[in-house]
Formats: sequence, structure tokens, C-alpha cells
Amino acid sequence: MIKENQRLLNHLNVLSDGLILLLSLPIAFWIRFYVLPDGLISVPLSQYMVLNVLLMLAHLLLYGGLGLYSSHRKTTLKKELFRLWVVNILIMAVLLSVLFISHKVDYSRAALAIYFVVGTGVLSCKRIALRLILRRLRRKGYNQKHVVILGGGTMALHYLRSIRAQRQLGYSAAGYIASDPSELLAEVDYLGTFEDLVPILEQLQPDEVISAIELGDYHRTPQIIEACEKAGIKLSIIPFYAEYMSANPQFDAVGSIPLLNIRRIPLDNWGNAFCKRLMDIVGSLLLLILTSPAMLVCAIGVRLSSPGPIIFRQERMGKDKKSFFMYKFRSMRVNDAETTGWSTNHDARKTAFGAFLRKYSLDELPQFWNVLKGDMSLVGPRPELPHFVVQFKEEVPLYMVKHQVRPGITGWAQVNDLRGDTSIKARIEHDIYYIEHWDLLFDIKILLMTVFKGKFKNSEQLR
Repeated sequence: MIKENQRLLNHLNVLSDGLILLLSLPIAFWIRFYVLPDGLISVPLSQYMVLNVLLMLAHLLLYGGLGLYSSHRKTTLKKELFRLWVVNILIMAVLLSVLFISHKVDYSRAALAIYFVVGTGVLSCKRIALRLILRRLRRKGYNQKHVVILGGGTMALHYLRSIRAQRQLGYSAAGYIASDPSELLAEVDYLGTFEDLVPILEQLQPDEVISAIELGDYHRTPQIIEACEKAGIKLSIIPFYAEYMSANPQFDAVGSIPLLNIRRIPLDNWGNAFCKRLMDIVGSLLLLILTSPAMLVCAIGVRLSSPGPIIFRQERMGKDKKSFFMYKFRSMRVNDAETTGWSTNHDARKTAFGAFLRKYSLDELPQFWNVLKGDMSLVGPRPELPHFVVQFKEEVPLYMVKHQVRPGITGWAQVNDLRGDTSIKARIEHDIYYIEHWDLLFDIKILLMTVFKGKFKNSEQLR
């Protein structure tokens, strides 16, 4: 039943989005030319509607491609709305650029702006309302996805706690099957042993079976698969070694042999890496041009503030554990602790002008050259000094995973206030989350957070 409901909900979601988009442009046309003053119509509504159909199709295709019509159970509202806004902004930017270049049809820019506001606003409100309705229904016991858990060990307990902590996802445990009753799962019903699996599934007809068996029950896997396939019930498997895996593992194959990559890194894909590098090249070139006047002022200020070079070059550890020299405007007096010392907010080595550079992160501007060269990326884990890499790789679990991608000027850890003298373990957790969940929209989100939330400020505390 849950599958049919989900398909119906997806179809209604697409149809309602299409209807909202189709209605948004005539509403915008009416507001612009019949409500607002100076409404001189130069293009008839019929031509706007032809454009409207094309815009609607573009929106729906991109929404589908970005997963906006997949199950709401595994996507947060915040992420869904972010994707919606990014698509709408991109489509509007492309549309305005084409109209500006072509000069063939004089569509009203004001009408199109109103269309964007109306369409995006109503689509966002619809999704918020839908989430609230589904959450309320699930709290009352409707639209639940009933699951049966196989196994009575720690992984089964972790899964149970996870779905109970996120009740808005709408998962309900009907009970568990194990060789013996488990004290760990005393909160749910014990349904029976593995020998009773087939009759239990036929009686309960759950929406999904979650296999969280321990190593000692691994030999039962063929029996479990056969029973679920016979009952026509979806089977999901939590490996007994799941605690050592990432949240998004990847499967490959050698011939007919499937291979499980414990840690999926989207940037290992050539297409993904090309898109990110292209964004880095274009972005760093534009930023170097736009910030060149500010960099000239910074260079003069550094030269006058204290003796020494204008650009401070410091060795850092980059992608594939290869070292490179990271560039910054020198903010301190020349000293003997340049390669091993941490700096603080009140470091006596700072010059007065250097403190100003640090306060507004202007000392980081030369790193756009590092990005253009390919040493760094606009977004990624912050690079460390080799001295600290040697230390941290022995002390912090998974620390070296961050070196599988290019380091960045800003990153997921930095926009979450994990910068400078903060927890290295917490920073690495955020870095690994970024590496495993990377996509271009995630990069754009981090860049927007860096600019508009001021997270770039004091982002680098290492000298």
C-alpha cells in the first residue's frame, strides 16, 4: 500500500508543480500590467504563455533530476527548498541572459521577476505545507512504513534508535526476528526465530525487511533473501561492519563480481571532478580580477607595516598527500615559528595592519592564485601544515581521508564555526561529510554561507 501511496503522491507533486508554474506567469502578467502603474503591454499574453510552457518543462525536468520528486522520508525540508531555489535562480539567470543577448522579443523584466517571486514562493509554501501534513499524519499512525528487523544485536539497536529519533520519516518497527530474544530490543516485539521467517512475513506483510544480523548469523543470508523474494517484500541489508563504512558507499564490479567501496567519494568520478575544476578556474579568475584593487592596497599596507616579504609562502599538505606552498598576505613579523606554530586572536607576532587583514580575511586573497594553479579549490577541507599532519594522523581517526580531495579556501567545517583552535575531531567529521556528500549545489551552498553569514571571517588561524 505504501508504494502505491508514494507513486500517487509523486504524480500529484509533479502535476501541482506544473500547474503552479503555469499559473504564475499569467498572474505576474496581470500584476505587472493591470495592478502596477505604467503598464504598457509590448508583448501579448499569448507569447508569454508559449515561453511559460518551455519554462515549466525546464523546471520540472531539473526538479526531477535533482531528486525533488523522490521520497520525502530521506530528504530534509531545508535541502529540498535549497535545491528548489537554486534551480529557479539558475533558470531565471539563463532566461534573462538569453533575452539580453538576443534583443528579439521585448519581454518585461519586471513581469519575469514577479513570476520568479510568485512561482518560487508558492512552490516553497506548498512543500512546507505538505511536510507539515505528512508529519501530522505520521504522528497519528498514518502513512507509516512498517518494517521488520532481522537480528537482535547492536546494529539492529542502532537502526531502531535512528528511526525513532526521526519519527517524521514515518518508519515503524513491527518487531524483530532473531535466534533468541534480545535484551537490547526489549522495546519492540519479539516475533520469532529465523525458522519462522516465511510465515511471519506472509502474516504481517511489512513494507520492508531490514536485515541487521550479526556475524554469527551471516550464514543465514541466502535464507533471508529467498524468503523476502518469495514474499515479494523489499529487503535492505545493514552489514555487520556498517560502523566502519561511510553513509554512502559505492558499488563497482569486476566481471560478475560486485565490489563494495567502503567510502564513496563523488569527486573520484571524472565528470564530477571536471565540473568542480571548471567552477574553480572560472571562479578564481573572476575573483582575482574583482579583488585586484583590494590586493594592491593590501600589498602596499604589508610593505609599509614591517620589514619582510609581502606574500607569505607556507608549505601545506594537499590532495594525495602532496605538499604545496599556500600564499597569504603576510600578517605577522618575520619569526622562527612560521612552520610549526599556531596563531591566536591576540598573537603578539601580528602587525597592526596584519590584525586588520586577519579581521576581514583579506590575508587569504592570494589563495585564489592557488585555486587557479590547481593546488586548492574554492571549497574543500582546509589544508594543514605537514608538522600537524604527522601529529594528527596518529591521534584523530580518519584524519588522512581529507587528503583524497583538493583542500579549499573555505569548507563545510569553517561555515559551521569549526576553524582555528577548535576540535580537530569535529572538523574532520565535517570534512568527511563534505567529501562523501559532495555535489555542485553543496559547493554553492557553502560559498553562499561563507559570503552572507560571514563565516569566511578569521577562517584560517594557522600561521
